[in-house]
Amino acid sequence: MSKIGRKPIAINPGVTIEQKGSELFVRGQKGELSVTIPKELTVTMKDNQLTVATNVESNESASLHGMARSIISNAVTGVAEGFTRKLEMKGTGYRAEAKENSLTLIVGFSHPVELTIPEGLEAAVEHNVVIVLTGSDRQKLGHFAAQIRAIRPPEPYKGKGIKYVEEIVKRKPGKAAKAAQAGS
Repeated sequence: MSKIGRKPIAINPGVTIEQKGSELFVRGQKGELSVTIPKELTVTMKDNQLTVATNVESNESASLHGMARSIISNAVTGVAEGFTRKLEMKGTGYRAEAKENSLTLIVGFSHPVELTIPEGLEAAVEHNVVIVLTGSDRQKLGHFAAQIRAIRPPEPYKGKGIKYVEEIVKRKPGKAAKAAQAGS
C-alpha cells in the first residue's frame, strides 16, 4: 500500500465531485476536470474527504494508488484555487507578448516563435520578460511551460534562455577564465 495513496483528500468548499463508472468529475469555481480511475482502485467519499483504496495487492496497484491519489488531489486543488507557473527570459532583445489565444516569443531567432495557448490555460506577460501561466489542470500547465522552456533552454555560460523563475542555472567559467586559472 502506498504512503501517499493512504492520505485522505480534503474537499474544498464549493467543489462538487461526481463519480460515473470509472470517471470522476470534479467541478469548482475555476472549471471542471475529469479523472479516470484505474480498475484496481476504488474511490469513496465520506465527511468531505475522498479516500483511494486498492482492490488488488501488487506492486503495480501500489504505484497506481499513489499516482491516482495525487492526480485527484491536483484536480480538487485546481478547480478550487488553480495553479500558476512563471517563466523568465534572459538575453539581449528577448521578449514575449500574449494575445487572446497565442503567445509570441522573440528569443534570438531570425523569426518570432508563435505558440497557441491550450484551452483552459491563460498566459500573461509581465515586464516583457516574465511569462505567467495559470490554469486549473496542473498536467496541462506543466506541459505547456515545458514546451515554452524547450524553445530556448538556459545555457550555462551566460545564462541566456528561458527558465522557470525558481530554477537556478549553474554557471560555468568560459575559456578565458579557465585559461587564467591554468596559468596561475
